[in-house]
Amino acid sequence: MIKSNLRNFLAVVLLTVLFILTACGGGGSDDEIFSIDDFEQIKTNEDEAIEGGTITFGLVTDSPFEGTLNYNFYSGNPDVQIINWFDESLLTIDENYNFTQDGAATFEVNEEEKSITFTIRDNVNWHDGEPVTAEDWVYSYEVIGHPEYDGVRYGSDFTIIEGMEAYHNGEADSISGIEIHDEKSFTITYDQFTPSLLASGIWTYAMPKHLFEEIPVGEMSSSDLVRREPIGMGPFIVESITPGESVTLVKNEDYWRGEPNLDGVTVRVINPNVVVQSIQNGEVDLVSTFPTDQYPDNKDLSNVQYLGDVDNAYTYIGFKLGRWEDGEVVVDPEMKMADVNLRRAMWHAVDNNAIGTRFYNGLRWNATTLIPPSHPDYHDETIEAPTYDVDKANQILDDAGYIDVDEDGFREDRDGNELVINFASMSGGDTAEPIAQYYIQSWEAIGLNVQLLDGRLQEFNTFYDRVEADDPEIDIYQGAWGVASDVDPTGLYGRNAMFNYPRYASEENDRLLAEGVSEAAFDQEYRQSVYKEWQELMVEEVPVFPTVYRAIIIPVNNRIKNYAVDFDESTGIYRYQLAVTQDEAFKAE
Repeated sequence: MIKSNLRNFLAVVLLTVLFILTACGGGGSDDEIFSIDDFEQIKTNEDEAIEGGTITFGLVTDSPFEGTLNYNFYSGNPDVQIINWFDESLLTIDENYNFTQDGAATFEVNEEEKSITFTIRDNVNWHDGEPVTAEDWVYSYEVIGHPEYDGVRYGSDFTIIEGMEAYHNGEADSISGIEIHDEKSFTITYDQFTPSLLASGIWTYAMPKHLFEEIPVGEMSSSDLVRREPIGMGPFIVESITPGESVTLVKNEDYWRGEPNLDGVTVRVINPNVVVQSIQNGEVDLVSTFPTDQYPDNKDLSNVQYLGDVDNAYTYIGFKLGRWEDGEVVVDPEMKMADVNLRRAMWHAVDNNAIGTRFYNGLRWNATTLIPPSHPDYHDETIEAPTYDVDKANQILDDAGYIDVDEDGFREDRDGNELVINFASMSGGDTAEPIAQYYIQSWEAIGLNVQLLDGRLQEFNTFYDRVEADDPEIDIYQGAWGVASDVDPTGLYGRNAMFNYPRYASEENDRLLAEGVSEAAFDQEYRQSVYKEWQELMVEEVPVFPTVYRAIIIPVNNRIKNYAVDFDESTGIYRYQLAVTQDEAFKAE
């Protein structure tokens, strides 16, 4: 057992480290606490827009973007930030994340037949002038369901389509549940008709079949049409790409909603370390993300307006509990982090309220469950998740048999063997290193020897490559998830979900996830009760634990008109409406 004076000493050191690191790299120059409720979501500008003009969008990342520029194949957020400028969903969503009839296509639901019929508008065209057809949309399903598909999209949203699994397994040449009626309409019939379908359960992105059909499916993700000359149906057209660095786009005069106001957009990679300088100097008008820890010291910049919203996301600590084999999670009870007591103690050991306050001045805050408050109908504030309690963490470990046998200050495992826990965390932003070190110090305070993987932070692509590959050197990791419009968490925690990075599975988890998308779940109260149970299960079993919920804070140059945190029906603002009031960006005074 660790001696009590060592525990107290480590707790004092931990508190000191937190305040030192905050002064050096986290939080603002004062103790001012902010609230997301104080921010507008739309950039209004009373000045008159000029005709044309171009803007620069800063893609904030500490590594080159991968360049997989197609909705069917991308896997990282930097790539989709680019795709969103030149391609788009055929369906739009409202403020409650439900599909509307205001997008490039409309739909008609037949619950009795478990089917949905889609009709694409006549004036929706690809950038080469060819019409977007029913075949194009269906082709997207055929590619994702194909046995040779090498992307990450195939999952429960597709397997519930009638005949999809037979097609995916190579037992059929077509998907029996999809029927094309004419050039612009088709119907999908489902084996299971779920409440998720009318939120994010429909794949709403088409592929230009006339361009892709000569490319083998297994080679599509590396083809020029994905990497060098991507094509879409959105308001801007890709003109040129500097791989990993920038993309130049020009307006699509034939865009179905109307001709864009801007002449073009340049997307350029901006390192998180210079994002403030780039905004101050007017080098960028907009950014994909802004480090909330840098807001307090820069809140008074004269050349921007800050917009904000609750992010559909959470940061979390994940525990490796198994591996990915043949499209399914295989739980391994011999994994280092297999004991739920060890995982729960590590949750109790960290003070996420302090992280949110000291590093982010209130713009991130303690997270409790894996359904964030961006989904207020389902996020359950009443659930009692583990809170910061060093004494309780120590007691849990003592009772579970994690004892400091050799009295070196670190606990051995339950068999008396040395216990070293390898922790993977990403680089990016001023607070990445101090926060990682804070967690390490927090766990040291309860006698756990946690070491940063390879002794350093991992860059974005390397981090996710290793986590996804179940690198045996990784025991725990710090990640973040953006959640889908629909509340269904199967895509992140289902047994057949590739993104289930902790490799967690249980029969109870299977049951609750299935119930959440059952026909009974069309009753919202029933669905809410199911996801309350699921949130409680995750708190009980701790395959991961959420650390903080997040605010989106976006600085927008004062020359910008008609910009929204979300371009959709919830704001009534779309990218083609973006405009500027003068040729040059404002610089900070």
